[in-house]
Amino acid sequence: MPQSPPPPEVDPRLLEVLVCPLTKGPLVYDRAAQELISKQARLAYPVRDGVPVMLPEEARTLGEGE
Repeated sequence: MPQSPPPPEVDPRLLEVLVCPLTKGPLVYDRAAQELISKQARLAYPVRDGVPVMLPEEARTLGEGE
């Protein structure tokens, strides 16, 4: 069975300037989950095809311990 290709990378320069749209706080890139995590807002914004989707309504709420 062929392996799927790795997900596209997010441009590191983009990661340096992106902030949470709700808190304006920093984000942490979770490469494995393809998400940008806002610890302050307790939200995980998806990254689709290498493009961050920075809409609060598209974000996943972080569970306990995440």
